Order: sequence, then structure tokens, then C-alpha cells
Amino acid sequence: MPRKVRFVYSGIRVRSLPRSLRFYRAAGFHVVKQGWFSHGGRWVHLAMPGSAHRIELNFYPKGTPFYEPIRTGEEFDHFGYFADDPQAWLRRMIRAGARPKVGFVDGWVQLLFVADPDGVWHGVCGPSEPGARPPGRRGPVRRRASRRRRRR
Repeated sequence: MPRKVRFVYSGIRVRSLPRSLRFYRAAGFHVVKQGWFSHGGRWVHLAMPGSAHRIELNFYPKGTPFYEPIRTGEEFDHFGYFADDPQAWLRRMIRAGARPKVGFVDGWVQLLFVADPDGVWHGVCGPSEPGARPPGRRGPVRRRASRRRRRR
């Protein structure tokens, strides 16, 4: 079975998460999901109705490992992918000429980043171990069969 890789989002660094959310919501985007990284940064995925591609807003507060002042023109953060096998994605990108940058495990998810020959970052997220699932989710997702009431 071939490994599955999807190009999911483009990540941008933001100076003010509330200000950016107001702007993107007014522009027609809606929040799909959001959360915190274990290193202290925050992320928000936004989608435009009718489009599968997402924007990921990344906010790194002072004192976190990825914080650095943002100068105009440096807002782009990375292209984001999801892969069933993040390690296979990493090997493929290195064979293509990418340079490994950073990687870490955040809960059940592994995040790996590389830079292409021009320095553009690409990041993949996927299970930290084969078969790893989000907390509370076990086995394949199944539809619940409808139950009919029997008349007596």
C-alpha cells in the first residue's frame, strides 16, 4: 500500500493572534481547529468555504523556542503536510535535496521540518508511532447502526 501524503496548509507567523483572527474572519475564513504546541506556541487552522487548502496562523510568544521578532516580509512560516509515515516523508525530502531543520513529538503527533534548497521550510505532521491515534480514539471510525424499536 503506498504511503499517503497530503498537502494541507500554508503556515504564516502572526504578531497578534486576535488581530489576525478578526481580519481572516472578516475576509470570509472560519476556524477549523486550534491548539497549543507543547513548546508554548499557538496555532489556528482557517478554511475558506469551497476550498480544501487551509491557512495556519502560528503565534510564538516571547520566551518560546520559535519566537523571534518578525520583520515585514518574514511572515511566511512553512508549507504543511500530513503523512501516514512522517519518517518516510523526511527521507524522501532529504533525497530530493532538503536540509533537516527541527523535529519533535507533541502528544500523539510527530512534527518534522526541512528547508528546501531556497530555504523555504516544509513541515509534516503524522502519527508519532505507527498506528498512533488522538486521545480517546480507538480503532477505526465506525458508523453506529440504527436501532429499530420492535413492536410487541
